[in-house]
Amino acid sequence: MPETPADPPGLDLARLRAHLDRELPGAVQGQLRAELIEGGRSNLTYRLTDGTACRVLRRPPLGHVLATAHDMGREYRVMTALRDSGVPVPRTLLIDPGTDVLGAPWYLMEYVSGTAHRDAATLAALGEQRVRALGRRLVETLAALHRIDPAGVGLADFGHPDGYLERQLRRWSKQLAASRSRDLPELDRLHALLAERLPVSPAPALVHGDYRLDNVLVDDADAITAVLDWEMSTLGDPLTDVGLLVMYTELAGVGGGIIPSAMAAQGFPKPDEIVSYYAELTGRQAADLDWYVAFASFKLAAVAEGIFYRYQQGRTLGTGFERAGEMVPVLARHGLSTLKES
Repeated sequence: MPETPADPPGLDLARLRAHLDRELPGAVQGQLRAELIEGGRSNLTYRLTDGTACRVLRRPPLGHVLATAHDMGREYRVMTALRDSGVPVPRTLLIDPGTDVLGAPWYLMEYVSGTAHRDAATLAALGEQRVRALGRRLVETLAALHRIDPAGVGLADFGHPDGYLERQLRRWSKQLAASRSRDLPELDRLHALLAERLPVSPAPALVHGDYRLDNVLVDDADAITAVLDWEMSTLGDPLTDVGLLVMYTELAGVGGGIIPSAMAAQGFPKPDEIVSYYAELTGRQAADLDWYVAFASFKLAAVAEGIFYRYQQGRTLGTGFERAGEMVPVLARHGLSTLKES
């Protein structure tokens, strides 16, 4: 008798197989197997195989889940809408918004081959010229996203741009409060300064929400084959994506892997080049960018504190989560320094 594959944490393969047979008849040919794809720190991603085809399933993390932070429907909708937009995304296949099958909402998408570059040494092996070209391609893809007319892809109602920054700051403050297990005075100070210095947003655009190099897949020709991890996408201030990309570049490799090191590779565009190239491609001037970089630091600190909370509960899957808590004060200090308040 063939060995029955074990269920990875967060998946019930028998329930999943039965559901797929009902909703996508004939899609699964052989015995269904699954493995957790490590590297992410939020939603759980699994590679499903049946011996002939490979697909990807996404579901929220186990245990303590922050409200609105792991929206399967949002990811699925935006990737479906962007299928023919010129921004590369995986093809979506099926969504289950209920909890009967896996105990949480989930969706299925095609498997896209490519590398998610997380390590500076591996990326640097490509050579400075290719690294720089890939960095610029990352900015080009972000600019392409921000140039899309949301109404033209059926996303006119995907968010509420008016008051976006104020709501974002309030949201991440609430997310932090929901995961707080210790005093974080520097982070509280950063939040207060961000609230005091709230900028006026430019014209709204589709916002990814967590745009960085290791959230895209890259093929052997250094082309971006897919943009992933759309759970925080919405209509809002596009400079939040730019500020986040700058922050990830400035802190690349800090925190023992919590922030991937790849963007520290020799040749990767520096923050000022990222900002100027983005402005050239979009015509958007990155005014008050210090605020956006500091906000990115605050937002990631809130995410890291949520990860730390789940890690303390023993409800994380994969490795590297033990360093998340150490990263929170580092991010707070970076935000304060960006605002010239360190």
